[in-house]
Amino acid sequence: MSNSHLYEKLVKRATLSAVLISVFLILIKFITYWLTGSISLLASLLDSSIDLISSGLNYFLVRYALKPADDDHTFGHGKAESLAALLQSAFIIGSAIILLFSSIRSFIHPNPLQIPLLGITISTISAVITFILVLYQRRVINITKSNAIQADMLHYSSDLLLNITVVVALCFSWYGITYADATFAFFIALYICYNAYCIAYSSIQDLLDRALPESDNISIAEIISQYPEVYGFHDLKTRQSGPVKFIQLHIELDDNMPLIKAHAIADSIEKRISTQFSPANVIIHQDPISVVPIEMM
Repeated sequence: MSNSHLYEKLVKRATLSAVLISVFLILIKFITYWLTGSISLLASLLDSSIDLISSGLNYFLVRYALKPADDDHTFGHGKAESLAALLQSAFIIGSAIILLFSSIRSFIHPNPLQIPLLGITISTISAVITFILVLYQRRVINITKSNAIQADMLHYSSDLLLNITVVVALCFSWYGITYADATFAFFIALYICYNAYCIAYSSIQDLLDRALPESDNISIAEIISQYPEVYGFHDLKTRQSGPVKFIQLHIELDDNMPLIKAHAIADSIEKRISTQFSPANVIIHQDPISVVPIEMM
């Protein structure tokens, strides 16, 4: 199976899994909140509801991002993936603000919890299910490097922490520490805001065509150095759109080298870089060595 097909298969499975798990968690958390009245559990329920919206959005945008290039989008649709991650961060910030106000209100007017053991049990089950999802998403990210799935994993990781924190808060409240529920919910909201900032920053950088990591530049230089006919290279420009890496550069060749040979060398380098960074779109321009000082001015 090619890298692009594997990418598509794993990313689609990951987004669908997130949507289905979100629906299940919302159902059990809503019933439990209705019975217990826990503000921490409400925080968890609200967060799962936002998860469903953002994961559902992710589900459709990722599929759009995987569409091949067409006449109107000659570089493909990959940036829809970064857009999905950016929109997710907006949803996460909204849920965090609502949670902050809810926790402050509960802190001022605390209500005794009903059936705390039920809340503890459901939150523990939620934590285990979320942990399994995060492990699967991490595996997909290690293979695909998908920004959208990484954004999904970030806030499901915060969900995992949230569920664990809810269990702790309910345990404290069970033993009569009435402000624990609201206090834990407040700090959870601050943590969610921090995660949202990280997602938004990374997504904006991708939409602004941030260059590939320096380690990738070093790998490109190592490939070029294996061609003794190439005196050097310059104007290396890189970016990533969805799964596809775009790489452009100029190689420096002997003035008297035949065009057919220069083309063959550039073509060979393109293929090696494309193989190492698959899927990749590589363009190499051939410069006579004598014109390089003029171009560099």
